[in-house]
Amino acid sequence: MKSFIYLILILLVFVGCSIKPEVKELPKWEKERYYNALVSFENNCKSIKAKSIYTSLCKKAPHAKNAKKFFENNFALKEMKSDGNGLLTGYYEPQLRGSLVKKAPYLYPIYKKPKDLIVVDLASIYPALKKYRLRGRLENGKLIPYYTRADAKECKLDAEVICYVDSKIDRFFLEVQGSGRISLDNGKEIFVGFSNQNGHRYSSIGKYLINKGEIKKENISLQTIREWLIKHPKRVDEVLNYNKSMVYFEIRKFEATGSLGLVLTPKRSVAVDTRYIPLGSVLYIDATVDGKKFDRIVMAQDTGGAIKGSVRADLFLGYGDDAMRIAGELKSPLKLWVLVPKKRVDE
Repeated sequence: MKSFIYLILILLVFVGCSIKPEVKELPKWEKERYYNALVSFENNCKSIKAKSIYTSLCKKAPHAKNAKKFFENNFALKEMKSDGNGLLTGYYEPQLRGSLVKKAPYLYPIYKKPKDLIVVDLASIYPALKKYRLRGRLENGKLIPYYTRADAKECKLDAEVICYVDSKIDRFFLEVQGSGRISLDNGKEIFVGFSNQNGHRYSSIGKYLINKGEIKKENISLQTIREWLIKHPKRVDEVLNYNKSMVYFEIRKFEATGSLGLVLTPKRSVAVDTRYIPLGSVLYIDATVDGKKFDRIVMAQDTGGAIKGSVRADLFLGYGDDAMRIAGELKSPLKLWVLVPKKRVDE
């Protein structure tokens, strides 16, 4: 435990020194749909975190008569930089088929947070670690790692089941996406979203398949991974269990919502690494999406286990087959700026 905490402290020191943002004026983006950006900003301001960053601008936004001038007159850009290359990926809201009762073909449970999962907040003892959590379970009075994905199959988790779905592969990708909708066999539809996680680090099954020589690196995507798993049913558990991380869910009232608790807006909401970018921040990204230049204002409204780095974002693409296709293929070089209120630039 001590060695883990010491390692995190060292990482924080180096991470904190890696970014030196430069401030400049907003460019005159002619292709930006400023009205849509303003609507997204107003929705973003429903969160406490966004209000804390853009207090006066959140009050001003509903009265703005010209969306373009609102952004150009009130914001400046701080470019995010890192030693590595920026990366934009995508995610979507998957749809699964399920049942409230376990019966064929609905055999794979969607779990709520286990009752014996302990989450330790280190902030009260180590303020520098306020963004980190330890997760585990008690055994003979000691905190030990929680069950891995493979363990969960062998033992009975002390957790309520929301419903059962008909595909362990689709359930896995639901965990990767973090939220989704489930069409039940009784005709109803429920929305589920991230509740907690077992504490094990996310490991990419795509990289696993590449290293095993099953899929070429240049061909890797959500679609090719899914196709490979379907064609190799006897190896599904082997591949999925490589990722020891497991996500637990809760029922939501609305469609896909992010870490801010807000309904996500397709192509306007992104997941970020909160070690570098606070949730609620307004960003400008420059990348390529579905073969086209994609430069626009977006809102940092979500997080993800695989989203690591200062110039790293995961773009929410919405719901449906097209969203799934684009999300599965999206891996674009990324440039990223944070929009800061002009009056705070020199603070």
